[in-house]
Amino acid sequence: MESHKKHISIDCRMINASGIGTYLRNLVPGIINASQDIRFSLLCKKDAMSIFPWTHADNVSLIDCQSPIYSINEQFELPRKIPAETNVFWSPHYNIPLFYSGKLVVTVHDIFHLAMPQYVGGLHKRLYARLMFTAVRRKADSIICVSHFTESELMRLTNKGYQKINVIYNGVDELWFGIKKMQNPHGRAFILYVGNVKPHKNLKVLIQAFNLIVKKIPHDLVIIGKREGLITPDKKVVGVVANLNRVHFIGSVEDNTLQQYFAHADVLVLPSMYEGFGLPPLEAMACGCPVVVSKVASLPEVCGDAAYYINPYDVNSIADGIYDVITKTDLKETLITKGLQRAKMFSWEKSAKEHIKVFEEVLNS
Repeated sequence: MESHKKHISIDCRMINASGIGTYLRNLVPGIINASQDIRFSLLCKKDAMSIFPWTHADNVSLIDCQSPIYSINEQFELPRKIPAETNVFWSPHYNIPLFYSGKLVVTVHDIFHLAMPQYVGGLHKRLYARLMFTAVRRKADSIICVSHFTESELMRLTNKGYQKINVIYNGVDELWFGIKKMQNPHGRAFILYVGNVKPHKNLKVLIQAFNLIVKKIPHDLVIIGKREGLITPDKKVVGVVANLNRVHFIGSVEDNTLQQYFAHADVLVLPSMYEGFGLPPLEAMACGCPVVVSKVASLPEVCGDAAYYINPYDVNSIADGIYDVITKTDLKETLITKGLQRAKMFSWEKSAKEHIKVFEEVLNS
């Protein structure tokens, strides 16, 4: 009875990562739940995956897959483990299985490695990215990009492919709206940055901007995000931070703690030079926190008229943006109101429906 069901296999090895992990954790359960007539095989580290209740659904199988991402091993393990009856394989990142010959859907989050090679340490990483993006354009039956900016970068920086490119925005989880303020997790007024510590995130310049206004405000700068074990960590920032008693590195935190940081922050600042989407500003908006972001890459597309825009290459522009939002009550209130409306435009449920549509198109092609 089950054998005639359509079969989708998904690479879920990054389920617990930030970024792509957030994407998978929010989308995959919704897609599975809305597609009872489809069988799903999830390639994953079984122990890490089986903690999610939705992985025990009748139409789901877990396939243990231990290879690290970007490794030589994954190129041999994935094709071996993808079930023979798979009708579509979905890779949520550009590290596709090169030796897989079935129908393939690939999500591209950004083209950072090709667009900003100066921030990618090691020629081998740049060559790997070039090889994989070329393979994606050659092999994928359909590509999902998380923003029109990412789509345009893919077209600009890779060889032309024959496949359809679908732009599907990320969502904001309902849980981020109407957060009840508990105790301030920092204990005093603060400016917030949320994201990984990578060179293109521009944290060194953010800290310099903070130094320009530090004597005029009572705020600390709180930096939340992963800095150990990154492929391209920003060593300069880690050095700078140690010397400032009002800059606090928190590392990674659980979502419920992060929500309290958003709810208590006077402003979220994202001075990135490159973003494929940029989810933290939308999550901040949902929590009622005003945002200051760079007027580059995907950020204007995602944040619309609900953010205060700065020039990431100008330390004074960043400092002025932070200071204006903190000190001008009317501006702050306007950004909070607009931000809440903006965040409501992005939902994972809508995103899941659009992903299903892409899978159906490829299944039926």
